[in-house]
Amino acid sequence: MRILLVEDNQTLADGLASILRGSGYAVDLVADGASAEAVAAAEIYDLVILDLNLPEMDGLDVLRAMRARQNTAAVMILTARGAPEERVRGLDLGADDYMIKPFDVSEFEARIRVLLRRHAGLRSSLITYGAVTFDLTSRTFRSDGAPIDIPAREVALLELLFLRAGKVVSKEAIIRSLTGFDEDLSANAIEQYVSRLRRRLAPHGLTVRTARGIGYYLERLAMPA
Repeated sequence: MRILLVEDNQTLADGLASILRGSGYAVDLVADGASAEAVAAAEIYDLVILDLNLPEMDGLDVLRAMRARQNTAAVMILTARGAPEERVRGLDLGADDYMIKPFDVSEFEARIRVLLRRHAGLRSSLITYGAVTFDLTSRTFRSDGAPIDIPAREVALLELLFLRAGKVVSKEAIIRSLTGFDEDLSANAIEQYVSRLRRRLAPHGLTVRTARGIGYYLERLAMPA
């Protein structure tokens, strides 16, 4: 999943970006409101984490512009401006959550998981397809209760396929979801990830099929009796 982090405190921004990337999210980082508004208009994000006191353009104005364009990305406001009227204003403009600095990192991560789950239209943190269950909270996969060892980048790809289980996910959507705008991911690299996932999933009755010229989708394997 892809996150836009808008924060002008470089130390805080780098720390949060490191935490999010360590959890397997693709993160784009900008430090002013004008850049945030432009990037949010040009790219597709699952979540925008938005400071309010920004150079060039206030965070609430960024939020207003996003919602005026019918941008449906989840938005978490992250700010030192904690007055009740500020929170009400942000929520009325379309923010989904509001955290006041300083904050607890574990709570920050938990709220992100809730927002991303809600954005994906899920009520539970568990998604089951065939014999495999994906836990959105721990971002782990299990088969009949036993963990499946999957590297972080492949976890991100399989998460995307699970969230759209049974539907084709285009290569363009995969690249957008797995990379920030300062990264590069080729179609060949995606094919390598898919190939490795097929080997990991086959013993558990799943595979990743290719929709030629379009993308990939999950499918259950016919298991021997």
